[in-house]
Amino acid sequence: METQTDRREMDEYLILMRLDLLTKEAQPSPEQMQGFMEMYHNWVGDIAARNRFVGGKGLSTEGKVLKPGGIVTDGPFVEIKESLAGFIMVKAESLEDATAMAAACPILYGEGNSVEVRMISSVHEK
Repeated sequence: METQTDRREMDEYLILMRLDLLTKEAQPSPEQMQGFMEMYHNWVGDIAARNRFVGGKGLSTEGKVLKPGGIVTDGPFVEIKESLAGFIMVKAESLEDATAMAAACPILYGEGNSVEVRMISSVHEK
C-alpha cells in the first residue's frame, strides 16, 4: 500500500563513513571484518527494503590530494588517521530522518570512528 511518504518527494543525503584505515592495531581481524560486513549489509538492506537506498561505494586507501598552486600529494591518508572509507546515499524526509538512519551504521561500533550526514544540494542547475 502506497503511503503519503512514498508519494512525497524526498531529499537525498550522503552518509560518509570515517575510520582509521592506517593504524595496524586499529584494523579488525578477518573474523571481525566478516562480522562487520554482515552488519553493514544488514543495515544497508534495511534501508533498501524501505526504498530509501540510492547507492554507495567503498573507497580505496590510495589517492591523491590536489591543492592550490599545482601541489599534488599522496593521500589523503598521509595527513590524518581518520579516513573516508566509503559512503552511501539515501532518500530521507529531513536531516533528522537521515541522521536516524546513519545512527544505525555499524561503523560506529569502532573506537574513534565517525559518520557524517550531509544533504546533497546541486550547484549545477539542470
